[in-house]
Amino acid sequence: MRCPLNWEDGSSLRFHRPLQRTPRKLKFSHTASRTQAIFDDEHVISYAGLAPALRLAERCGLERLVGEHVALGAAEGVNAPAKVTSIVAGMACGADSIDDLDLLRHGGMDKMFTGIRAPSTLGSFVRVFTGGNVRQLDKVARQMLAALAAHTPLLPGKDMLAFLDIDSMQRRTYGHAKQGSGFGHTKIQGKSVLVRGLNALTVTLSTPLSAPVVAASRLRGGTAGSARGAASVVRESIGTARQAGCTGTLILRGDSAFYSNEVIAACRDNDTRFSVTAKLDPKVKAAIATISEDTWNSIKYP
Repeated sequence: MRCPLNWEDGSSLRFHRPLQRTPRKLKFSHTASRTQAIFDDEHVISYAGLAPALRLAERCGLERLVGEHVALGAAEGVNAPAKVTSIVAGMACGADSIDDLDLLRHGGMDKMFTGIRAPSTLGSFVRVFTGGNVRQLDKVARQMLAALAAHTPLLPGKDMLAFLDIDSMQRRTYGHAKQGSGFGHTKIQGKSVLVRGLNALTVTLSTPLSAPVVAASRLRGGTAGSARGAASVVRESIGTARQAGCTGTLILRGDSAFYSNEVIAACRDNDTRFSVTAKLDPKVKAAIATISEDTWNSIKYP
């Protein structure tokens, strides 16, 4: 029997060649400017982890501390405990602006929590804070850190060794109307440039076994030197660390910007060791030259 297929002219290829189809692409049915994702299911909680976090804040006495220490004179300052708790809850969920605090009203959040405030209400609340009110809130933060360290393993090994790291930093902002922003020096691609931003002096507390937590932070002018006001921040941070249970060796670490008599005196007065980069002035160079090569000791940083 002869094969009816002509193998020479390729007529049999249609039996084993896959069909050639035009690939289809996944496309949006609307333009981006007309599309908005909304979480509005009242039976679902989008941030379930917020429940244990606020339970912990309640156990540590967040609302009680705010009620005791924060006193705002303006009408927008009423119900400060509930408003501060709302802001903390929003930050725990990832909000980094006033408008983002609206995530607390999504889905079934109002069924799980009471006292949730609108973003506009919270924005008016934070705008009436004065410098004195900020210091009151600092006191609340210090006592909350101590309470968290007592209720959780926040700082393991704190009774043996703990570190305080101090540094100045900048969060860049855009627009001349940003409240609290100012021009300051920062490094971009290795070059020192003058940019507008929120400039802060921050101290973190950590142990060799823990991640750092903020012990103190102060907003200041962008043109202020790093060491300006650092001594008082160091004294306050040492007190915070001791209050949080850091009863062992406490070491302050900083770069050469904090190489000053005031900062070192703050450490010595409060039984705190320090590791501060020294500036290579003539006296330091002369002192280094007198050290023999066999007397140097290596330092291991965790």
